Amino acid sequence: MLTSAPARSVRSEIVFGFALALACALGWLLRSVLVELYVTALFAVVLAPVVAALARFSVRGWQPFKGWAIYLLLVLLLGAVGLFLALALPPVIRDLQEFAATAPTRVPALLNRLKGLPYASQIDSADLSARVQEFGGKTAGLLLASLSNWASGLFDIAMGVILTIYFLIEGDTAYRWFLSLCPVAGRDRLDRTLRRAEVRMGKWLIGQLALMVILGVLSTLVFATLGLRYAYALGVLTGALNIVPVLGAALCIALALLVASIDSWGRVMGVAIFYLIYQQLENSVLTPRIMKNTVGLPSLSILIALLVGSSLAGIVGAMVSVPTAVLVSVLVDEYLVHKTAPEVAAEKRPVEDKPLA
Repeated sequence: MLTSAPARSVRSEIVFGFALALACALGWLLRSVLVELYVTALFAVVLAPVVAALARFSVRGWQPFKGWAIYLLLVLLLGAVGLFLALALPPVIRDLQEFAATAPTRVPALLNRLKGLPYASQIDSADLSARVQEFGGKTAGLLLASLSNWASGLFDIAMGVILTIYFLIEGDTAYRWFLSLCPVAGRDRLDRTLRRAEVRMGKWLIGQLALMVILGVLSTLVFATLGLRYAYALGVLTGALNIVPVLGAALCIALALLVASIDSWGRVMGVAIFYLIYQQLENSVLTPRIMKNTVGLPSLSILIALLVGSSLAGIVGAMVSVPTAVLVSVLVDEYLVHKTAPEVAAEKRPVEDKPLA
């Protein structure tokens, strides 16, 4: 009987090791699905306060959106995207059609202007035109070949929206099921910790929306004052993509610089000066007062989270990097910094002096 217990313990450890290795291998194979589930669940947690606010909206005691708040939020988001596309795409399509119609006359004039540059006389115009046409053909072929990737991306976005809606509807049931998998002794503590993280994520959403609105309004005013093409569309896009910290606004500013370079270098300088001034304003005034007071994370940790999230899951990872950093910081603060569990308190309790026998 004395040898059966150790043998059973070794056997259980071997089985546990194989089960853990199998779980890790399965998780690696399904990593894309797990990442999508995590991202949609996190979006649901972040959007839950917005849905709750819509559900609590009342008119003389009548709550018109109760039970329909999730669908109302989806309709508002789709309507905003549709309105933006309806206003932004027609000018771009019109300019592209005009450029395609006038390209045969613009290309020779451009080549004549290039001949005035140093060493440009050595360029063969016929060879350059052939290379440009070849590049255009290859680009069109790549665009056609990437239609399947675009379709796959749209399918992933649609599935993400559907999963987010399901998490918003059945989030409490899934959350209780998750807590039921945890040990009973630490279940209440984990529940309090996760709910505290949820509150901080909601504050992050409010702070991020404030930064998005400020950047969107300022960039629209500046672009319109400079007479930039597609000023309103670029301003709205700059504010909307600011949901991805640093990278989103930088991408839109680069697009604005590209559009400004078509007209004049003065507009390019204006956009660049505006972005530099805004970055100083955001880093020194807006972010400390809005994000640090709501999220409670230093700027360095936000930047590290952004780099890690973008390297792991691209743009989607960058979007959820800050809420994930908030969640990790709350868990670390609860379980590693402020250890208040009874077993930890027992470990730190001083040993009482025992009387000598």
